[in-house]
Amino acid sequence: MSNPQALTFEAVTPVHPAAAWIGGKRNLAKPLVAEINAVPHETYAEVFVGMAGVFLRRDQRPKCEVINDFNQDVANLFRVLQHHYVAFTEMIRFQISSRANFIRLSKQDPAALTDLQRAARFLYLQRLAFGGKVTGQNFGVSPGIGARFDVTKLVPLLEDLAERLSGVIIECLDWQDFIGRWDRPGTLFYLDPPYFGTEHFYGKELFSRGQFEVMADVLAQLRGRFILTLNDHPEVRRIFGRFALKEVGTTYTTGKTSKRVGELIISN
Repeated sequence: MSNPQALTFEAVTPVHPAAAWIGGKRNLAKPLVAEINAVPHETYAEVFVGMAGVFLRRDQRPKCEVINDFNQDVANLFRVLQHHYVAFTEMIRFQISSRANFIRLSKQDPAALTDLQRAARFLYLQRLAFGGKVTGQNFGVSPGIGARFDVTKLVPLLEDLAERLSGVIIECLDWQDFIGRWDRPGTLFYLDPPYFGTEHFYGKELFSRGQFEVMADVLAQLRGRFILTLNDHPEVRRIFGRFALKEVGTTYTTGKTSKRVGELIISN
């Protein structure tokens, strides 16, 4: 990058995520967006995008944006919205919130479905699952709140999301492969991996605790810049102690239970 300070970003309108995601960053989005905006970069690369809770809440973007998740359902949903938005909304238009339908869809093998069917199944389950869980999902019940798969509200949200995804590159790679492919001096990586102690929440095959040590070594060799968010845990401080650690507070909410916790924004 010849003159990083001369870079300018394009203003974009923040968009709400299409569904909840366990470990989502709704409460930390504002300070995280400020941290991201303060780093000059040509490429924004999000390593564990999930339901894009940070990506979609950004209000500025560089010339190149790329999002990644090793979860095939996540990558497939965003690709379908990007390329087949009209057909997708027609497919879900008459869907209703139903425990019986939730159970039926949860038993389907996503690998046996078309891309459109798989995206519709994933979005339905994710919107109705208790607490935004990704594995071992249960039908969520929220007294006093209407159906969470209300197409009259969902379709306009998906339209905004499809528009925001225009021009965005979507990957489905292991986090190390993704970083290796996109690392260069002008790249800013944002990483929101499973929190220490909750690695299994996203599927046992996707991420293991031993990968945190590997991640610290990979990030130490970056040509670009990174911002990483993790729970404030003694082991996290030990593993990533070579980098800048910024303490922030947030609130975890699951159902009716909330608790105040500490988190770390880690950067180079």
